Amino acid sequence: MELNVTTVSWPSLYDPAIELSVRRGPLYPVQPGGHYLVNPDDIFRFTLYWTLIFHIPFYAICGIYAFLNFAFPPSRRSIATFPLETSPLIPFSPSSNQTEQWIKRPRPNVRRSRLTFALLVILAFLFFSLAGAVMGAAVVGFVLAGVYKAGGFYMSTWVPFVWAVIQSLVGLLAIWPSVINII
Repeated sequence: MELNVTTVSWPSLYDPAIELSVRRGPLYPVQPGGHYLVNPDDIFRFTLYWTLIFHIPFYAICGIYAFLNFAFPPSRRSIATFPLETSPLIPFSPSSNQTEQWIKRPRPNVRRSRLTFALLVILAFLFFSLAGAVMGAAVVGFVLAGVYKAGGFYMSTWVPFVWAVIQSLVGLLAIWPSVINII
C-alpha cells in the first residue's frame, strides 16, 4: 500500500477504528481512509493548532478569575466581620492597635486604577498562554517528528491531537495551584 505524501489539511481527523479493525484484513501501516503526517512542518502545525485550542482556554479561565478578583475585590466588611465577631459573653472593645490597621494608606500611584492593573493581569495570562503553547508545541511536535521518522512510522493525525491534550492537562496541573496561592 502506497502513502500519498501530499500536505494534509487540518484537522483531518478520521475514525480511529480503522486503525484497530481486524475485520478488514491484515493491519497495514497505512489504512485506506486514514490521514497520515510525514513532513515535520505539518506535524508541528497540527500540534500547534491543537495545543492552542486546548491550552489557551485554561489560561483564559484562570486569567478571567484573576481579572475579576483584582477588578472587583471582596469588600473589607465581608472579610473583616468573621474574625472580629464576638460572642455575647465577651464584650468587644477595639484597641488602638486594631484600629490602626484599617487606616487607608495613600496610594503610591494615583494614576493607575484597579481596572488597569486587572487588564494587565489578564493580558499577561493570555500572552504567557500563547507563548507557552507555541514553545510546547515546538518541542513536542519536533520530538514526535524525530521519533516517528527514526522509527520509520507513519504518524496518524490523531497523535498531535492526543499529545496536545496531554500537554494542556499537564499545563493545567502546573498553573491552577500557583494562581490560587498568588491571588
